[in-house]
Amino acid sequence: MAGSIDIRLNRYTKTYNENDIIQGTVIISSPSSFKHNGISITVDGSVQLHLSGKSVGVFEAFYNSTKPVTLINQTIELAKPGQISNVKTEIPFQVQLKGKPNKPLYETYHGVFVNIQYFLRVDVKRTFLSKDMSKQMEFNVQYSPEHELAADKAVTKPAAFEITSESIQTIQNKVDVPKFKLSGQLDNLCCILTEQLSGELTVEESELPIKSIEIQLLRIETCGCAEGFSRDSTEIQNIQIGDGNVAHHADIPIRMIFPRTFTCPTLSTTNFKIEFEISIVLVFEDDRMISENFPLRLTRY
Repeated sequence: MAGSIDIRLNRYTKTYNENDIIQGTVIISSPSSFKHNGISITVDGSVQLHLSGKSVGVFEAFYNSTKPVTLINQTIELAKPGQISNVKTEIPFQVQLKGKPNKPLYETYHGVFVNIQYFLRVDVKRTFLSKDMSKQMEFNVQYSPEHELAADKAVTKPAAFEITSESIQTIQNKVDVPKFKLSGQLDNLCCILTEQLSGELTVEESELPIKSIEIQLLRIETCGCAEGFSRDSTEIQNIQIGDGNVAHHADIPIRMIFPRTFTCPTLSTTNFKIEFEISIVLVFEDDRMISENFPLRLTRY
C-alpha cells in the first residue's frame, strides 16, 4: 500500500521566534484504510559542527567538541494506536517552540562548517511487516526584539577607508603590487540583517588598467575548544560594482543585501563562533588581485 504524509503550517513564512506556538495540519493520504501503532510529531533543533580537511587529525580533542549540540527535541503524540480509515485524513497540531533550560534557540543558519537547523518530523508507526511512514520539513527560527542575545542592539559604526599599494595584502601573496589608491566609506560596520550594507568607493589613481571591482561577503566559522580550534573563511556572495577600467574620481555606490539563512546575528559560544567580514577586491587587467577586509557585526535589531 502506497501512502504519503504532508505537513502544512498555518504561517506561510515558516519563521518563528522562541516560545511561539507552531500550528499546522498533518495530512495523511492513502488509497485504502490501514492500522497504525500511533502518530507523533517531533520538533528537533541542533547545531551541526564540521571540521575542514586541514584540521582533521590535528587535534584529537576536536572530535568531542564537534559533536552535535541539541537545542530542542520534543515529541508530542497526535494519535493513539488505531486505524486510518479515510482516503485523506487531516490532524491539526500545535507545539510550543521552547528550548532546553538555560540554552537559547539560536537563529537558523546554513554555513559550511556550522549549521543551525530546525525540523518538524511526523512519524506514523505501522503494524508488523508494514513500513513506517515519516515526513520531515525544515522551518526557520529568528530572534525576537526581547531575546537576550539580541539585547546588544545595532549601533551606527561608519568606516572611512583608504586602500593603497602600500597598505594592502594581496590574495595571491604577490610582492609586486601596481601603484594605486582607493578611498571611500562603508556607512555602517554594525548592520541589521534586514537592511542593506551601503557605502561608496572612489578610484583615486591606478598604475594599471582595472578589470573589475567587487564586494565579497565572507563567513568566518570557528569550531573547537580550549585545546585547539579550526577557523575557516569562505565566501557567501560576490557582487561586482565596477566592470572594466572605471573612471577615476567618480563615486561608485556600494550596495549589498544580506541573504536569508546564509547569514545570522554574529554569534560566539563555547564550542563555535559565526562571524562575518566584507572584502573589497580590486582585479587589475593582468588578473593580479588585491583585497582589504573589514569585520562586520550583524544583528537582528
